[in-house]
Amino acid sequence: MKIRQLASLFAVLFLITMHGVIAQEQDDILGVWYNTEKTAKVQITKSGKEFMGKIVWLLEPERNGVPAMDDQNDDENLRKRPLMGLTILEGLQYKNGTWKGGKIYDPKSGNTYSCEIKLLSEDVLEVTGYLGFSWIGRTVEWEKAED
Repeated sequence: MKIRQLASLFAVLFLITMHGVIAQEQDDILGVWYNTEKTAKVQITKSGKEFMGKIVWLLEPERNGVPAMDDQNDDENLRKRPLMGLTILEGLQYKNGTWKGGKIYDPKSGNTYSCEIKLLSEDVLEVTGYLGFSWIGRTVEWEKAED
């Protein structure tokens, strides 16, 4: 009988501990992250239940003496907007250890993809952009940067 009580106590303690971890995890992606190439930093913030990210630093903020622009965008009207400050992640929501349901914009190609993010460690994000199915996409890692 004592073994069952002890096992039950451990199970209850484990569940209480895990509840606290899960409640804290959703905000773990907040902060500034380097993209894969370390040519940009993206600041991830939260508004309500949604997470978003914008470019806050560029390795090459200017091209030919003018601010780097979104010149690869499919929409000609948006090609004149600067990359600095551009929102490239939006609509992500946390569910079961993954941030999903959002979009990621790739300024290099001018394309927007569905997006899913997983936290591999406190310093590494796994960012997947895809069309249609998440297993048919491209996955990269972003590293935590100093704020």
